[in-house]
Amino acid sequence: MEELNYSEIVRKIVKENYQYHTQDSQYETQLILDSERNHYLLISLRWQKEKQDYGCSIHVDIKDGKIWIQQDFTEQGIAQQLLNLGVPKSDIVLFLLSNLYLSLK
Repeated sequence: MEELNYSEIVRKIVKENYQYHTQDSQYETQLILDSERNHYLLISLRWQKEKQDYGCSIHVDIKDGKIWIQQDFTEQGIAQQLLNLGVPKSDIVLFLLSNLYLSLK
C-alpha cells in the first residue's frame, strides 16, 4: 500500500478552502503553508471603522505522524475531507481544549 503524504494532503485541502474564501472581497485572506514546520493556516482580516476583524478559519498541524486539527470553521469539515482522501481515523486528532484532545479512533 502506498504511504500517504500528509503534508501534501493538508496543503491540498487548505488551498481548496483558500480558493473559496478569496471570493469574499471584504477580507484579505492569507494562506500560510509552512511545510518545514508542518503548520497550515487560513486566516482572514480586515479593518472596519478603526477596528480589526481577524479570524482563523483553518489551523492544522502535523506532528508525531498525526494530523492535528487545531481550528476548523469549514462547511464540510477538515476531518471528513481527510477521511475522503484515505487518511485513517487513527491519524486524525481533533484538538478541542488546551490540554484535551480527541482522536477519531
